[in-house]
Amino acid sequence: MSDMDQNNSGPQAQPNYQWLSFAYQSLTEIPYDSILMQTETLEVLDLSYNLLQDPYWNPALLGHLEKLSTLILDCNNYTSHVKFPYMDTLTTLCINKNKINNLPVFVEEVRKKFPNIKILSMMNNEAAPSYFNGGSLTQYKDYRLYVISQIPGLEILDDTEVMEKERIQARKTYRLHRVSYSSKRRKEELSKKHIKKSNSVI
Repeated sequence: MSDMDQNNSGPQAQPNYQWLSFAYQSLTEIPYDSILMQTETLEVLDLSYNLLQDPYWNPALLGHLEKLSTLILDCNNYTSHVKFPYMDTLTTLCINKNKINNLPVFVEEVRKKFPNIKILSMMNNEAAPSYFNGGSLTQYKDYRLYVISQIPGLEILDDTEVMEKERIQARKTYRLHRVSYSSKRRKEELSKKHIKKSNSVI
């Protein structure tokens, strides 16, 4: 059978398939039976344009995919609280047009579970303001700086390469925010101590 014939025969005819697509199938659950037959070979998994959501997501099973490098979850119903398996092989995550609205929560999960991620695309989510969803240019830039500061190894965010000047600005911006917050806390604590001391004298 030729390569073209194999490609046309679908995933189930591929005992050692490197790429599987279950896109546009209106799935409400992930077809693990088919996916887990490829634990030693699968590199790209496309689950886009379905009806998948957090309650039916079992990350522990995906963790069995020893060579998975690309996971595509575009146009589903995943939220900021989706949980991923730890996968040091994964370098690309596409999760555009889902229901992600809490950027810090989602980015922290990605950072912890995918330590070698290089490409992250999460356009058209509420947490990723851009021209796609009515976000301003300032919001878009702030969003990029935050994500880059938390995942410094990123090479591409959404459809744009991460530039060195962005990395520098991201480190500077979010270091200053942390210092500013810590300074404010110290001032508040000193103020409380001063008030308490004054009351005791009276």
